[in-house]
Amino acid sequence: MKKIVCLLFALIFIIGMNSCRKVAELPATPHIDFTSFTIFDTLDILGNTSKGGRLKFHFEDGDGDLGLNPPTDGQIDSTNLFFTLFRKTGGVMAQAPDNDPLKPPEFRIPYMERLGQNKILKGTISVTFLYLFYNPTDTIKYDFYIKDRALNISNVASTSEIILGVNNTYK
Repeated sequence: MKKIVCLLFALIFIIGMNSCRKVAELPATPHIDFTSFTIFDTLDILGNTSKGGRLKFHFEDGDGDLGLNPPTDGQIDSTNLFFTLFRKTGGVMAQAPDNDPLKPPEFRIPYMERLGQNKILKGTISVTFLYLFYNPTDTIKYDFYIKDRALNISNVASTSEIILGVNNTYK
């Protein structure tokens, strides 16, 4: 009987100590890390062969205010994932103009919220691009960043160099 009481006391003590742990904290400014970019063959909405690209990146946001609600009537649509395109020309990466056909539009990360005491958001976001006009030898890369609802801007992350004509996963 004494062993059971000691075991029960030890179990309650361990549970009690774990419940007193401090809630993890991260900065309110979001942080992102490039994970991968995959090039693959696909079809556009008309059934034409084209190339697709899928960007994956990890994010963390300490105050959990990432993502936007869908716009309501009369509200201007806004975005919170931004890209800068670079093209390799003559062996040198240079920023492409805004009207470059390979430059993706800005994107909207959907509204996310954690309930409870710990507001930290962590996860992976995947964004898919469609390349209708490209040269198989085009070599590109992207710089990208996100903005949370409090307008905190994350760090800028960069993809590795991507050859559009080669189906591959770039890390």
